[in-house]
Amino acid sequence: MIGAMAFATAVRLSNLPVNVPAVTRPIGQTIVASSVGLSFTPTAVAALSSLFIPMISGAVLTIVAGFAVAALLMRMAKVDVITATLSSIPMGPVESANLANRHGVAPGPVIFAQTLRIMILVIFIPPALVALSDNIQDPIAILRAMPWTPAGAILLCCCGVAGAFTALTVRLGNPFFVGSIGGSAVAAALSLPVTAYPYPVLVVAQVFLGVWLGAAFDRDLIRRAGSFIPAAVASSLVMVALCVGMGLGLSWITGQPWTVMVLSTAPGSVTEMALTAKILQEGIAVVTAFHLVRIFIILPTAPLIINMTARLATLWGLHPKR
Repeated sequence: MIGAMAFATAVRLSNLPVNVPAVTRPIGQTIVASSVGLSFTPTAVAALSSLFIPMISGAVLTIVAGFAVAALLMRMAKVDVITATLSSIPMGPVESANLANRHGVAPGPVIFAQTLRIMILVIFIPPALVALSDNIQDPIAILRAMPWTPAGAILLCCCGVAGAFTALTVRLGNPFFVGSIGGSAVAAALSLPVTAYPYPVLVVAQVFLGVWLGAAFDRDLIRRAGSFIPAAVASSLVMVALCVGMGLGLSWITGQPWTVMVLSTAPGSVTEMALTAKILQEGIAVVTAFHLVRIFIILPTAPLIINMTARLATLWGLHPKR
């Protein structure tokens, strides 16, 4: 993912086209997400019940941290409160851009900030945690060694696709990721004979997602972001630092390994965080569950959060800059 992302970014910043077929993103999401859902075995699901309150607390604290970072971004970049809030609370580039258009603020800086934070997470958190692990000599070998059978991989794919289209039907946010996790998690929890995918399939899926992420950084987006860029970099780093601190605190409270909780509270990039947990061979169900709880709390409430922010902005005279 990192290599594909860096290559696509370099190509786009060279003002060359990256014509990514639209179908590659949902394919990549479905493959990676259904692979992550395998971790929801009956034993793992039973163990998660004791962490429900920390999961809710982590999601709420992430929103609070987002508002704190938004205040910093307002001061550094001289932007309005709605732009700063949409740039800081981890709700994904697409959802934040839609809300920006709805509230009459420029979506470019918002998309830039959301995508930048995800790139920072992907580039720094997984390699750092793998490097700090004494037990991991070859992370690629761990993913390559995952047991699989043709029948089990096909069944996993069918469950993931079924979950994705179910989520699409009921109009859930990010359906191909959330739904695919749900479909494969149900299969794993019911002890159906699902297995991992062959390693090359997982590689292709990560390349698809990396290219999509990197291709978002074109010259036009950078030009529109302008002086906003340094402030977005600083605020993204602060957000990541706050969430790492939250993860360390929750590790102390829950007794979970600190690496698991840092991955669990990362403000975005659930795919790479879950794959890192799989490489570390600990807590993948915990990491995924924390991210899913946050997604299901933030995405449905994002319009309400921004509406309330807009009303307070009007009340306090902090009007958006059109």
